[in-house]
Amino acid sequence: MDKSEGRRHCVIVMGPAGVGKTTVAQGLSERLGWSFAEADEFHSKANIEKMTAGVPLTDEDRAPWLVAIRDWISAEAGQGRCSVATCSALKRRYRDVLRGAEARVRFLELVADPELVAGRLARRKGHYMPPSLLGSQFAALEPLEPDEDGVEVSVAASPDEVIRQALAALQRFAGRDVSERRLHG
Repeated sequence: MDKSEGRRHCVIVMGPAGVGKTTVAQGLSERLGWSFAEADEFHSKANIEKMTAGVPLTDEDRAPWLVAIRDWISAEAGQGRCSVATCSALKRRYRDVLRGAEARVRFLELVADPELVAGRLARRKGHYMPPSLLGSQFAALEPLEPDEDGVEVSVAASPDEVIRQALAALQRFAGRDVSERRLHG
């Protein structure tokens, strides 16, 4: 029996900065009626200051951040709620931490051409992540592996189309009914 059977679900929308994680995650959250969390809100002040200065985070910097996101997912599941969260989750070991949540964690990897993302970051205002860190994000990215619970979706289309494709991909991957209101049985 699948140990995740009967557990609440969390879809983590992942990928480098600028791929549209927040837009897609908010859209999924609204369509599914699930809780939403923006991973940036879990960063410590020190992490934000470091990124604002253009310094990439280390694994040690990210460790408490990942635990905080994992614990939020568990708390939501403990309250009987499914959730959607953003998180770059660039490395498998980061995803392993998130998979430790008391929920079935499924990843939605947003895939984009680095040039497309660079253009988006250049137009983005009011975010502490400078475009200069994009290269380090793509360099650190370890795409989902075949044995990981997740799907990939290109972000080359409009946000509404990406969300539609994400719901369809998650449904196909789950091999069961995924309506826009529920992703769990």
